[in-house]
Amino acid sequence: MTHPDPERNKAQAEFLVHCAPGDRRFHELMFLVGNATYRYHQLAKDLAPTEKDWQEWIAGLNEPFKSGMIKEGFEKGKTILAFTRYVMEKHDLGLSDYLKENIDPKDLEEFNQLTK
Repeated sequence: MTHPDPERNKAQAEFLVHCAPGDRRFHELMFLVGNATYRYHQLAKDLAPTEKDWQEWIAGLNEPFKSGMIKEGFEKGKTILAFTRYVMEKHDLGLSDYLKENIDPKDLEEFNQLTK
């Protein structure tokens, strides 16, 4: 899966060209899963997170993270990966399932083995 930003794709391709052959596959898989994860988190925007979602999420946090997130506020919070994942999962859209649906199973298994 590619990154939605063409400049990022170009940078990733350029990086891979200069990788040592023994490192290339690892980085290909990191980009693949990273790009899919980025796209997953971007989908939270379409779900239009609410202030109520924010308050529910905040209520479940531990200190000192909780105080930090309260200080950041809802608008900034809409870009925080932990919050976007909460929003996605609240709508039954888990990251693991998204990756399984959008990445070839062989690539995902290879990634999981390499990152154990």
